[in-house]
Amino acid sequence: MQETMENLTGDTHGSEGALLDRVRHLVLSGRFPPGAPVSEVLLAQEFEVSRTPIRETLKQLQHEGLVEIRPKVGTFVREPTRREIVELFQLKECLEGMAAGLLARRGPVPELEILERNVEESDKAAASQDAARYAELVHEFHRTLILGADNSKLVEHYDRLMNQLAYHRLVLRTAEHPGRITTSTGEHRAVLAMIRAKDHFGAEAAMRNHVYASSRELLTDARTAAEHTLS
Repeated sequence: MQETMENLTGDTHGSEGALLDRVRHLVLSGRFPPGAPVSEVLLAQEFEVSRTPIRETLKQLQHEGLVEIRPKVGTFVREPTRREIVELFQLKECLEGMAAGLLARRGPVPELEILERNVEESDKAAASQDAARYAELVHEFHRTLILGADNSKLVEHYDRLMNQLAYHRLVLRTAEHPGRITTSTGEHRAVLAMIRAKDHFGAEAAMRNHVYASSRELLTDARTAAEHTLS
């Protein structure tokens, strides 16, 4: 934990927004596992601030659904319930499907070249079964798709959604499933093909199918883990 905090401290006297971003990053990166306590004292010491801005930061993260503040007990990293994951993925499917359709209407834009390189790199990650690299590429693919839609309100709502979903942790979990990296990369390639063809209906449908497949994989994994715990 000490090393984690030092690596991310940087400018310890930055703005409240910067402090919020850094603490949020700690939670979303998986450095604090679900259910782990988040110490106000430790954060205040490492970022060299008083406990007041730390307390306000944690309140904001609770509002975002990332932590749970238990009065007189402490603050803990929160993991979405199964129902919440289902609902969040339904929204993700809508937003990313819309983004793919909007990007398909724009024609040749720089985001397309980024997506092309991303798919090529994903093929390499699939061949080597590099789950960590694949997770990075998944984040880049989806983020590039959202930015390529050229809709600031879409980006705003999408960022909030992804924070609540703690998506990076979920990708790492499903990437370990045999064959999932290869299958997911193929789904990305299908989305890109529709965008290249300027088929906005096809692009939206392909992206929705991909998000649905990802959610099904994740929920199957969660169900299996729960059954294993109960056995």
